[in-house]
Amino acid sequence: MIETVNLTKRFDDIVAVDHVNAVIRDGSVFGLVGTNGAGKSTFLRLLSGVLRPDEGTVTIDGTPVYESEQAKRRFFYISDDQHFLGNGTPADMMAFYRKMYSGFDTARFGKLLESFGLPSSRRISTFSKGMKKQLSVLCGICAGTDYLFCDETFDGLDPVMRQTVKSLFANDMEERNMTPIIASHNLRELEDICDHVGLLHRGGILLSRDLDEMKMNIHKVQCVLDQEKESACLSGLEIIRQERRGRLLTLTVRGEREKVEAVMKAADPVFYELIPLSLEEIFISETEVAGYDIKKLVF
Repeated sequence: MIETVNLTKRFDDIVAVDHVNAVIRDGSVFGLVGTNGAGKSTFLRLLSGVLRPDEGTVTIDGTPVYESEQAKRRFFYISDDQHFLGNGTPADMMAFYRKMYSGFDTARFGKLLESFGLPSSRRISTFSKGMKKQLSVLCGICAGTDYLFCDETFDGLDPVMRQTVKSLFANDMEERNMTPIIASHNLRELEDICDHVGLLHRGGILLSRDLDEMKMNIHKVQCVLDQEKESACLSGLEIIRQERRGRLLTLTVRGEREKVEAVMKAADPVFYELIPLSLEEIFISETEVAGYDIKKLVF
């Protein structure tokens, strides 16, 4: 388990990460979303011990990360701005990481290079941005660490390659309980892979929730109600958002699905249906309640 307590990092008069408290459970996928400049990359660099916190702590199972060789062997950090050995090849990177990570799977690395069409003896400096991203992911997967820190890892990958990388993550989560922590500015990218999502804004975590919990307790209802029964029906719901187009009402409501359905059925509506919300819609609703406009924050 990774835990941060009052984690803070300043650069002169800029507070990049502001007293962040977070718990990342083993075996889950933690998604960290926010605009450019929200502090995502700084947060990952603090998690990985690249930066020293000005305040607060980062621990892995109780062990402080900064300057701890023991803790750092338990994760692999894929930076948004990747770095490779000068004039190095994928084979050179494999030899390098074998010295850093005793569990590096060289056989698997060779097979994945072949599957991804990445020549092991070609200089990485001649690779495209997407090829470099793929190589970084393969190094991280094959390092065999407990945690994988990913900073905008899916940027630069085509749609097929994105799904392939997600499949690799899912496989290693199932087989060896790997825990990915993925920072991205794109909610849609994380929706089908994350268990828990935190929204980082101005250096602090605005919201941090389990997706299943959010999806079970917030619903979109489209309905046409008898005008005489509409007020009584709406008063029985905890409404977060409400839109009307003619007689069609679109409601975002909080509460258990069974209770919402009971209220709707009691109103004897002309028509109603409950529609699953996307991660984007859930966060828009939650942040508006908190007094923010997520469309200005994230998209």
